[in-house]
Amino acid sequence: MKLLDQLVDERAEIGTAMAAVCDAAAEETRDLSDTEEQNLSDLHARADSLDARISELREIQLANAEAAKMRAEVTPTQDDADASTEVRVGDEPLTYSETSGRSFFRDLYASQFHHDPSAQGRIARHSAEMDVEHRDGTTANYAGLVVPQYLVSLAAELARAGRPFANLCTSMPLPSSGMTLNISRVTTGSTAAVQATENSAVSEQDIDDTLLTIDVRTIAGQQDISRQALDRGDGIDALIMADLSSAIATALDEGCLYGDGTSGALLGLNNITGKNDVVWTDGSPTVAEFYPKLLDAIQQINSNRYAGPDLIIMHPRRAAWLAAAVDGQSRPLVLPQTNVPQNAMGHGPIAGYGLNGLQIAGIPVVADANVKTNTGAGSNQDSVFVVRRADMLLFESAGAPQMVRMDQTLGGQLTVKMVAFQYAAAVFGRYPAAISQVMGTGLVTPTF
Repeated sequence: MKLLDQLVDERAEIGTAMAAVCDAAAEETRDLSDTEEQNLSDLHARADSLDARISELREIQLANAEAAKMRAEVTPTQDDADASTEVRVGDEPLTYSETSGRSFFRDLYASQFHHDPSAQGRIARHSAEMDVEHRDGTTANYAGLVVPQYLVSLAAELARAGRPFANLCTSMPLPSSGMTLNISRVTTGSTAAVQATENSAVSEQDIDDTLLTIDVRTIAGQQDISRQALDRGDGIDALIMADLSSAIATALDEGCLYGDGTSGALLGLNNITGKNDVVWTDGSPTVAEFYPKLLDAIQQINSNRYAGPDLIIMHPRRAAWLAAAVDGQSRPLVLPQTNVPQNAMGHGPIAGYGLNGLQIAGIPVVADANVKTNTGAGSNQDSVFVVRRADMLLFESAGAPQMVRMDQTLGGQLTVKMVAFQYAAAVFGRYPAAISQVMGTGLVTPTF
């Protein structure tokens, strides 16, 4: 009954808003302005749509109640009868799905610019469905609708690096309001020591903290689409939304790695003050020489954060370089699969993309093409990051990045603008010692 309650509450709010528009004009003894007339018309259309939807759900409720009553008459026990009279509404198919035959973007356009009651009703129904799906946020307005998930997973959009590292951060829900997060960091801790004698003073130190303030950032993209493509295209909306989502995901991941925290950017791993920097200087680097540097990066987290790292982030070229290395008898140093009896090629995940199963020193490796390969004096170096995932907090808005807004800025050209966006806050600086970065001339472009 949650969906029905939500619709009833929304209908009541619309009734209040309509009354307020009329009351304001009445108090000033004037006619409604053009803007007020339009607002009132929009509210009427929305109210009619809600009335129809509420009536539909109530009919379903009554039908279910009648069926439950009939089932109760033939149940063997009172407990069974009580259970059979429970009424639930909420297992209906989603308004927009791969099999619904409806275009989300076409309805969104029609609801905003043509005030189509049927389209408005479907968009409102979808909004209420997403409120249930994403209970920690709200989508009940046209400026912030969650796009149906199937639209962002279909179509062959432009190949992009995506968000391999961001997907492995500790995911946190972004608060529903505010543009900053304030997190307390203890800078002076309590002390403890052996008590010298009974009844003597015990160790004491006042705890002190500083405030770590993290800005909420916006990652967004836009695309112009012709009215013809929106009205008559087949799958155009899926293609555009998938591409926008992919672009936003890649930009978010890049920010998590290299954002400098200025001009609206996230503060990424590369720019966290106080992290463990391991500089590897080598004119002819080898995998064997890289291994001690990686272990140094690992031990620095153990020694300074007092907790073990559990993720290594590197560019796919670096992962392939490691997997390609062989010893003097042409045996791979990074085995394609554990416990393989022979040095056979083609077993197990070798240098795949993302979290591919590769492990070094017992720590999983994620291959992320957002790791830069043009750093250093020769603009040909990459880096390797080692982190403790529990300390890599990524706050994201519910349903992100499938948020959309449509603005008609070129109506005279039958052009519609689509804007997708999401909010995020990367909190990687709580424990800078939980981050190590291996860098230097030893990580120039590898040869195979």
